[in-house]
Amino acid sequence: MDTIEYTSQQKNRIRLAVSLFYFSQGLAFSSWASRIPTIKQSLGISEGQLGTLLLLMPIGQLCTMALSGRLVAKYGSRKVLRIVVLIYPAILCCIGMAQNFYQLAAALFFFGVIGNMCNISVNTQGVEVEKVYGKSIMSSFHGAWSIAGFTGALIGLLMMNLNINTFYHFLIVYALIVLNWFINNQYILSSVTVKQTEKKSLFSKPESTLIQLGVIGFLSMATEGAMFDWSGVYFQDIVKAPENLVVVGYASFMVMMATGRFIGDYFISKYGKQRIMQVSGLLMSSGLLISVFFPNFFICVIAFMMVGLGVACNVPTVYSVAGKSTKVNAGVALATVSSVSFLGFLMGPPLIGYIAELFDLRYSYAVFACFGLIMIVMVGRMKVFK
Repeated sequence: MDTIEYTSQQKNRIRLAVSLFYFSQGLAFSSWASRIPTIKQSLGISEGQLGTLLLLMPIGQLCTMALSGRLVAKYGSRKVLRIVVLIYPAILCCIGMAQNFYQLAAALFFFGVIGNMCNISVNTQGVEVEKVYGKSIMSSFHGAWSIAGFTGALIGLLMMNLNINTFYHFLIVYALIVLNWFINNQYILSSVTVKQTEKKSLFSKPESTLIQLGVIGFLSMATEGAMFDWSGVYFQDIVKAPENLVVVGYASFMVMMATGRFIGDYFISKYGKQRIMQVSGLLMSSGLLISVFFPNFFICVIAFMMVGLGVACNVPTVYSVAGKSTKVNAGVALATVSSVSFLGFLMGPPLIGYIAELFDLRYSYAVFACFGLIMIVMVGRMKVFK
């Protein structure tokens, strides 16, 4: 990476620029998520077809897991990010233009492919900026992604109320991301590619430590994805909240997750990664179990806040640890870890649905409560967190 000595003002400007690239990626993803019901209805897609379509994004991600890491390792995260961050919202516009199931399927597959490349390159930038600062700041970057989730949902709601069709909605998002690119792309850090003495195959066996980090990320992101998609349903069907208050569960989770990401770096610096990760796992499990055993409105609001705080710092911390690997290039390491982790985010919600279909939604949340406990044990046994 750069050996330049940066002033405090330059560091802050670089950090802001990278944060806004995290924001851009989150805005594109949340914009698609906000219009899923509209697209489903306009194309006449069934629930089963939608389930198939939603699987195409993780498939696209898996297909390019190794390639994304190699591209970042060879050309540097700066070059890759500056290209893919413009392609990502362009594919979002293609989603908005889809006229049938097959066009939408193709667009979503490539949305997953480019989304993975964005994910690897922007998180590699995050690791490199951490090195410039010499302290943990990764959680704040992911906080920017969380704020983008709020923003994307609000923009989507506004567009629907104004009766603006999906394509023009996504075109506006594309324009915002392009504007951000022109303002901030010159502040992205350059990186020096790492020459490896042993040439490895594109599909060589990943380091075991990276797989374990990926599993920890998977457990956290599966819980996160389940809360994104099912918290409203839980408050509606289990808590029996009034219709106008059903969204409170989701909002309480999101507010605490975003808050936790912005304050997480301070606590990680003070208490260490291992302790914070174990407390996070405890909060995840406790919050979910409280909501299962005490389905009262006010208790569940507090429980969902606990879950939000519990998932806040896990993935940023896992990415930060992976990016500092001494055995593998940062891009390759992050490709492995983030691909396994993000599968949790995409596979968690369907798993909740399958368990709920067989038993009950409370059973689904009880099963997911075990994820935090597994995470506590895994973190305690891994030396990279000590």
